[in-house]
Amino acid sequence: MAAKPLLLVPPSEAKTPGGSRSAPNGLFDEALADDRLEVIEMFAATLEGAPLRRREIILNAKGPLMERAMVATQELAAGTALLRPAWKRYSGVVWTHLDPASLLPASRKRLLIPSSVYGLTSGEDRIADFRLKMNVGVGSLGTLASFWRSRLTPIIASHVKTAPLVSLLPKEHEMAIDLDALGKSRTVVRVVFRDDGGSATVGHDAKAVKGVLARALLVEGLDVLSTFEWNGWTAQHRDGVTHVVAP
Repeated sequence: MAAKPLLLVPPSEAKTPGGSRSAPNGLFDEALADDRLEVIEMFAATLEGAPLRRREIILNAKGPLMERAMVATQELAAGTALLRPAWKRYSGVVWTHLDPASLLPASRKRLLIPSSVYGLTSGEDRIADFRLKMNVGVGSLGTLASFWRSRLTPIIASHVKTAPLVSLLPKEHEMAIDLDALGKSRTVVRVVFRDDGGSATVGHDAKAVKGVLARALLVEGLDVLSTFEWNGWTAQHRDGVTHVVAP
């Protein structure tokens, strides 16, 4: 039987609040603990000393949403943040169409999620509420994608081993992982989402189809890429990359 693929999927800025204090160890907690602490401390310190407009830029938020993000960051730094499984925390369009609640825990563990704060988690790992994009620069750490790249690539290599790895990541999150290096010792499938002119697609439908495809890959395996179609979106294969093309 072919090995079940592991999927690199993006987090979402939209998150469900709440959770609980206690949590079992996540897949990458031990390996990334010190790096996560460094990010959180620098993140909190950067926000603490920043004027309002700079806070709005770092958090990509204003008003009540920015206030919620500030509180969430302070709780992260204090170690008092409530935790929820990533699949319950993320509530954006990709995740609602992936419908993780209807998947088995073993399938949700095959979801690998690059994170500005956590570096990498599985869909089952517990995470706090936070708001911080991967392409934001935080103090002396530089952009978080650059900070995490050298740390995440060997960890994924060790975790993935021989299983195929499918990347559904946008550029922002793909920059945090060296997929070319990973592809030297395992199958790596890049999937991009385009319009019929070849430009990257954005918006609700582009996120929705990503969630639908992620679910299909978890349930049906890599073979789904050869026949995938959803609401006029179709999969095409060129130059070693799978292009999911808008109608």
